[in-house]
Amino acid sequence: MARFRIQDIRTVEHSPTSPGTLKNKLGEMLVSSINATARLEGFNVDTGEYRIVLQGTLDKEDSKFDEA
Repeated sequence: MARFRIQDIRTVEHSPTSPGTLKNKLGEMLVSSINATARLEGFNVDTGEYRIVLQGTLDKEDSKFDEA
């Protein structure tokens, strides 16, 4: 899996995106974090709509995160 870089932050917010693309980007972000949590903020049983909040800290010590 590719490493998530600070420059990739904006790519997570691009919408609409396919679930597969979002899964890959979020997976890269989580694997590249030193900690992470998830909270289910809401779920609508009738429509299936949900809202999840992810919070974490990217590992900036990795040299692959250099912005150069």
